[in-house]
Amino acid sequence: MPAAQPAYRRIATEEAFATADMLRMYREALASRSIDDIGFNSMWGFYLGSPSARATAIIEKLQWLDERRIADMDATGIDVQVLALTSPGAHIFDAPTGTALARASNDELAAAIARFPERLVGMTAIAPQDPAAAAKEIERGNRTLGFNAVILNSHVHGEYLDAQKYWEIFAAAEACNTPIYIHPNTPSDRMIAPFLEAGLDGAIFGFGVETALHVLRLIVSGVFDRFPKLRIVIGHMGEALPYWLFRLDYMYKATLNSKRYPHWKPLRGVPSDYLRQNIFVTCSGMPWGPAITFAQQVLGVERVLYAMDYPYQFVASEVTACDEIGMSAADKKKFFQTNAEQVFNLKPR
Repeated sequence: MPAAQPAYRRIATEEAFATADMLRMYREALASRSIDDIGFNSMWGFYLGSPSARATAIIEKLQWLDERRIADMDATGIDVQVLALTSPGAHIFDAPTGTALARASNDELAAAIARFPERLVGMTAIAPQDPAAAAKEIERGNRTLGFNAVILNSHVHGEYLDAQKYWEIFAAAEACNTPIYIHPNTPSDRMIAPFLEAGLDGAIFGFGVETALHVLRLIVSGVFDRFPKLRIVIGHMGEALPYWLFRLDYMYKATLNSKRYPHWKPLRGVPSDYLRQNIFVTCSGMPWGPAITFAQQVLGVERVLYAMDYPYQFVASEVTACDEIGMSAADKKKFFQTNAEQVFNLKPR
């Protein structure tokens, strides 16, 4: 039963897709054992090898960029999906292969959006392994394909983008006024073992830890002092970071004053300043009123956006649950619609 149409558009801002070519490349990599990445081999070995209903349904729906996706949106009352190449996207390959895959995936997504321009919006996929090529693809995605955001599937072969060799990616995003959505990846080989042995490496916990670490590394490295207009979006209610604001600020100042880490340089602000100025959070996979309300309180109602996390979490009742969260009509419209329009530079309706 479709959800009732409210006085706002429901814009879902972290919705995944995959191309048939990318999944074929994943299958070939798994069969040949050519990619030395524990998390990739574990996660995608399951999704592409398991006969379970969950795995087969997700692989099928990831490839829907046609009327079938629109039908799922209609069935749950979603007006617009903001689409991102599913994690790890092109990050997992060598630089030339990843760059070519990202470009081809962006072209395929642009063709799908041209068929459903009122319902689908795209993020530019990149291969950060080649930062210069990634920067050029951000510009092409924005200026040629009409994409107003970038999907970054977190670490690159275990490296995080606080390393300055990657910063031209941030320069390109800032110059194009396109936010970067940092989506989780499986924890890198350096950190995955205790997660994997307990079955906690994926979305249940490891994803959030990995992505929160990435964001904090960007903050303490000075990325936002160098690129003050850079906007970062993270899902799953901010990967728990909103609930750590007090301790992050306290321990940042205590650690800086102690001079424990010589490479730490004073920032213009404390971590919570950047989380309130440069970071936006979505409720992907977390349609839970108390968490959403708390994030609005500590970050501001303009910084919290709706997302579903399709097709990994596709439950119609969760849309209704978000509709019923106690907030003013104006704030609810911001949550579902106008915040997304502003962050992703969408045409208001």
